[in-house]
Amino acid sequence: MGLSRVVNAAEDSINRRSVVYLRKRGWRPRTIGLAGYGSVRSVHVLGRVIMADPAAEQEDPDATDESAPVSPINVAAEAQRGWRSFFTAQVGFLPVTVRAGDRTLRTTTDRGGYIDVIVRDHGLEPGWHEVEIEAVAAEPVTANVLVVDPNVRTGIVSDIDDTIMVTMLPRVFIAAWNTFVRHTTARKAVPGMATLYHRILEGHPDAPVFYLSTGAWNTVPTLRRFMRKHGYPEGPMLMTDWGPTPTGLFRSGVEHKRTQLRNLLITFPEIRWILVGDDGQHDPVVYDELAREHPRHIAAIAIRELSPAEQVLAHGTPEAIEHPPAMRNAAAEHGVPTVQGRDGNALATLLPDVIAERREALASR
Repeated sequence: MGLSRVVNAAEDSINRRSVVYLRKRGWRPRTIGLAGYGSVRSVHVLGRVIMADPAAEQEDPDATDESAPVSPINVAAEAQRGWRSFFTAQVGFLPVTVRAGDRTLRTTTDRGGYIDVIVRDHGLEPGWHEVEIEAVAAEPVTANVLVVDPNVRTGIVSDIDDTIMVTMLPRVFIAAWNTFVRHTTARKAVPGMATLYHRILEGHPDAPVFYLSTGAWNTVPTLRRFMRKHGYPEGPMLMTDWGPTPTGLFRSGVEHKRTQLRNLLITFPEIRWILVGDDGQHDPVVYDELAREHPRHIAAIAIRELSPAEQVLAHGTPEAIEHPPAMRNAAAEHGVPTVQGRDGNALATLLPDVIAERREALASR
């Protein structure tokens, strides 16, 4: 038996024992609805079921006092609440009923307690909607889903860490920071990025905005507060989960991004995407690979250039670790433009013009 299978089996055993122990203490399953997305034909409904103490106050994730200073006492209190949200006992293989528009679908959570189902022929109109998720022994909850108008032709995919938000911490600590230290004033927004997105939306008001990250789902409430505070447009968040897989000890962040990007292309075949990331990790290569494979589906690539200090924190050296080859890239082979800049303000001087030029070039073919 491979090491990853051993770790998987150990994780499952610990989690089963935790669920049994917590049930004896009066805890019950609790469903968390996550923002999903889809078309007028089908929607992805996302959620998770964990064990929760019914006697504890149901903390409103948006109720944090953002005006309070970030003192050691506040950070400690936030860290304690974050600790509870991060180390959870997930309820795997639990029967779940999903109701979306005209359809009802029955499924089960996966081994990590996650719900990720596609509901077809739901009858929902374009826009944001609520769907109901009802897990056995848990109270029904609602989750938001974005149904994208079939006439939309432009969309935005944005990375999070080092693209719209900087914590100035080593990359290995960012997920823990986002979870344990949840006060949004402890994070710095990248200048001009929110303005850049809103400027794009002025020309394409129905364009969906997706936030694609290798961060854990547990960090979503914190990141939502941060984005609302700094004026980022609302959009589904495509996160991942930590822990072993059947083939490895850790999930691959690169493969997560590749898979989610391809899912978007499959779900929305008529949309041309603006891909926004940074050069602190693998965004330039992942985005370029997608653009080379599907050039007509990519409007442009925008890469935020990290400072040398940020590069060191991201991967240990003062320079970017990966760039597409000079003569084998989407720009050289297919004319897919890539722009680079230190922040959103720099990118805003370049991106709108190249998007317009790209649109004209594709229209003339």
